[in-house]
Amino acid sequence: MALSAVAEKQAIIDLMQKTTVEVTPGGAAKVDSFADILRPGCTVYVTFLPGSDFADTVKTVGRLKDEGFNPVPHFAARSIPSAQFLEQNLASLQAETGVTEGLLIGGGVTNPVGEFSSSMEVLQTGLFEKYGMQKMGLAGHPEGSPDISPADCALAIQQKNDYAKQTDMQLYLATQFAFEAAPIFAWERSIRAAGNQLPVHIGVPGLATIKTLMRHAAHCGVGASVRFLTRNPVNMLKLSLKDSFLGKYVNAPSSEPSELVRDLVVGMAADPECLIEQCHLYPLGGLKKSAQWMYKVQDGRFTINSKGFTVS
Repeated sequence: MALSAVAEKQAIIDLMQKTTVEVTPGGAAKVDSFADILRPGCTVYVTFLPGSDFADTVKTVGRLKDEGFNPVPHFAARSIPSAQFLEQNLASLQAETGVTEGLLIGGGVTNPVGEFSSSMEVLQTGLFEKYGMQKMGLAGHPEGSPDISPADCALAIQQKNDYAKQTDMQLYLATQFAFEAAPIFAWERSIRAAGNQLPVHIGVPGLATIKTLMRHAAHCGVGASVRFLTRNPVNMLKLSLKDSFLGKYVNAPSSEPSELVRDLVVGMAADPECLIEQCHLYPLGGLKKSAQWMYKVQDGRFTINSKGFTVS
């Protein structure tokens, strides 16, 4: 159903209230105090980059928890050498931090470093349940994946739903960021029609110029979304002009997420069965600026306009 202006603004506020953010261990080391940037209780994902030491993730998770936040460590299946290695790190994570939520992805590695080639293989070890995980995010791909065929993406969604029926963990799908809502809703409807019952957390880009977005994409685990853009030369030309003096004449996707967030709210209202529950904000190297924007939206300090909304 169509929303009134007042209801639409409240729906935007409500959607953004539960928004999560993320930080890399390297980025966290540059932050003197997260309390200066984030509000108490904020859920913060701690990314795991290929080649990283998981001990750095454990350290960052512990710090965030000590500072009053809800940290969620990433696990990248294709970067896990063995089940024994995973168990040792889960034991360390549980002993030092006591976290109960994680995010499991396949990981941006072409050749697995060990015995796992997919997140399902890691799930099926049962180790997350053994070490107290109660909630687990799993990857969803609205734009598809350059590493996984469409058929395998569909199979993965089915397998994740099947596993949800066998575990006491609460599972949900978390996506890479996108620039526009239409492909997101098309994907959500398609997986729902195929049997998906898992809640969906949609990735949205934080405040960044296109240049910054491109520079940080590979390091933030969102290379797939950027690779989809680079396959279209026209889109790339538009994006390259977006932040120039010609930007106002270019109809290109915006790296400022207000239009996307507003379109999500409108689309969710039009489809009561939609399984999208909340957003995940990718800071793209600008955590402070993106968090400031997020909190202004949560506080209702914005005005709706023809494209999206403007914060004040």
